[in-house]
Amino acid sequence: MKGRSLANNDQTLVIGLGRFGRALAATLGDLGKEVMGVDASAQIVQDCAPTMTHVVRADSTDAEALRQLGAAEFGSAVVAIGSDIQASILTTYALVDLGIPRIWAKAITAEHGAILERVGAHRVVFPERDMGVRVAHTMMGRTVDYIELDEDFVLVETTVPREIVGKTLKDAALRRRHDVTVVCVKTPGGRFEYATPETVVGEGDLIVVAAAIDKAQAFAALE
Repeated sequence: MKGRSLANNDQTLVIGLGRFGRALAATLGDLGKEVMGVDASAQIVQDCAPTMTHVVRADSTDAEALRQLGAAEFGSAVVAIGSDIQASILTTYALVDLGIPRIWAKAITAEHGAILERVGAHRVVFPERDMGVRVAHTMMGRTVDYIELDEDFVLVETTVPREIVGKTLKDAALRRRHDVTVVCVKTPGGRFEYATPETVVGEGDLIVVAAAIDKAQAFAALE
């Protein structure tokens, strides 16, 4: 019943308080969101109590237990359960049955993700897979960071290749020559600023480019 008095459409229910769930809940809290954490482990709930305002021990696969927590009144929920695929699926199904408007669910495998979508998760995320892809790309060429926006379109943070040092972006003509678009530029010790045709890039600058994957990879490989 405690949950029912706290729940509102702006509050998020985070179920599963492992590393992923805790980090997600903490970040939502930093962003000013009200979060309730749920886990089946008494020890985990005890460990989280000092840092989370609302944390409850409950069996999330039990729809009645979720109903008593007031889960149906939450605007969004994240199923962050790790290796227990059955619990992940049953919890997602219970949340769908309760009519929660937005449900995110963490998946371990492609098959797990497909089942979560079938039972009604609105968005399925693959944090381990996505981080593996991201780290692998940062090991290539001059890439500093890599974010996949779509199957064939990415944002890549990279250092400036020698061929454009000291030039304006207009003169560098990167879109014509390499089919990439510079979104923003950061000078050493400075902050990222929006790129303009008059922006001059210097040695040691960081730039973020938007491009198809193969074009971005080829650009990041330039010396």
